[in-house]
Amino acid sequence: MFIHKHPYQPFIQKDTTKLIVGTLPPLRFSTGDLFEKDVDFCYGSYYNSLWLYIDKMHNLKLRFDNSDEAIQQRKEFLIQHNIGVCDIVESAEREKVDASDLGMKNIKLRDIIGYLKKFPNIDTLLFTGGNSKNGPEYFFRKHLKTYDLKLELVSNEVPRIHEFVIPSEARESATSNRTIKTVSLTSGSGAANISISRLRLYKQLKAKNREFNTFDFRVLQYREFF
Repeated sequence: MFIHKHPYQPFIQKDTTKLIVGTLPPLRFSTGDLFEKDVDFCYGSYYNSLWLYIDKMHNLKLRFDNSDEAIQQRKEFLIQHNIGVCDIVESAEREKVDASDLGMKNIKLRDIIGYLKKFPNIDTLLFTGGNSKNGPEYFFRKHLKTYDLKLELVSNEVPRIHEFVIPSEARESATSNRTIKTVSLTSGSGAANISISRLRLYKQLKAKNREFNTFDFRVLQYREFF
């Protein structure tokens, strides 16, 4: 058993409006044993694909390597688009050296609600996965309970959308309460490809274009929020 600690502090600016929320990056980002195409920054795994989707959507021509320039490119994009990153897991214990969410035990969560209170312009959380066990939405639901809050369903279509209300600390009228939207994006993991292939929309798009694939589907889905 060993401790897998998150290697990056939250990346949030005072004018951040959207916050990407995942769990933990692969262990090599904590040990510094990066692959050639990894970037030493949030979602820097070349095989995670989040930055590949963003690069495709915005034609950024991002670098995928261990350079400082690659890190700076990503920071500039996030700042320009008022997007931040705050994964919900601070640390976890593991028995195996892998990036499996299910392999995490004795998990310590970050105080996402605390960050929302500190940065009042944030109005949207973008979960990089749904409500499967040990996924970001799953942990966030547990986190909300500690504040006696809960998610309310807005749309059950993929990506599922919920919202919750942070009560005004000034105990003023209900109009002072703050509503936060959450979006549960399809995970970038290979395992999620199976669930994508079963979606009606994916089947319809695939029928129209046999070259259409799960990467294209995620780009189409993520485009609205990035």
